[in-house]
Amino acid sequence: MNIADIRTDYTLKSFDEKDLLANAFEQFEIWFDEAIKAEVLEPNAMTLATISPSGFPSARIVLLKGIEANGLEFFTNYQSNKGHDIDHNNKVALVFFWPELQRQVRVVGTAQKMSDEKSDLYFNSRPLGSRIGAHASPQSKVIPNRVLLEESVKKMEALFSEEPLLRPINWGGYVVNPISFEFWQGRSSRLHDRFIYTLQIDNNWKIERLAP
Repeated sequence: MNIADIRTDYTLKSFDEKDLLANAFEQFEIWFDEAIKAEVLEPNAMTLATISPSGFPSARIVLLKGIEANGLEFFTNYQSNKGHDIDHNNKVALVFFWPELQRQVRVVGTAQKMSDEKSDLYFNSRPLGSRIGAHASPQSKVIPNRVLLEESVKKMEALFSEEPLLRPINWGGYVVNPISFEFWQGRSSRLHDRFIYTLQIDNNWKIERLAP
């Protein structure tokens, strides 16, 4: 198959000015709820793009774990590549893609570490294997083989059979505080509906339609 011939004509929905809410977070929550109801595979999966100290962009999939009044939350190892990138430059971008609804949401903002209390609360809610894995894995570091990782897990399992399993100090949450949201609804003939919300000084959102 010729890759250039792969295409889909988006005809499922429309998105017009009359559909817009004034608050970007409220609009996002409506679309997120609709993605859940549509049984989108992992609706909270999002691409997180950061900027490395060398100036190159870096992107990976992480999971949205909370929506607050002013931020979107995710958790990771602070010593991972993404953690080092955010330490260097906390400007980030997020992308949600829900193909079942022919929708995409792009977010631009800044990432800040959340409080230790909130990180502890989420860490303690995770399955036991995930909590042990957070201790056992030196995320983003080069390792010689999988055996080393599995042996590290066994050591941690033995350790935490005798001691409390607390959150590692190098693991926790970030809150992304958006300065813009772009809502994209696929339409026929690539004439998509796109609206961008831009945060203003008074904390209201300016809404504009973008050409597809």
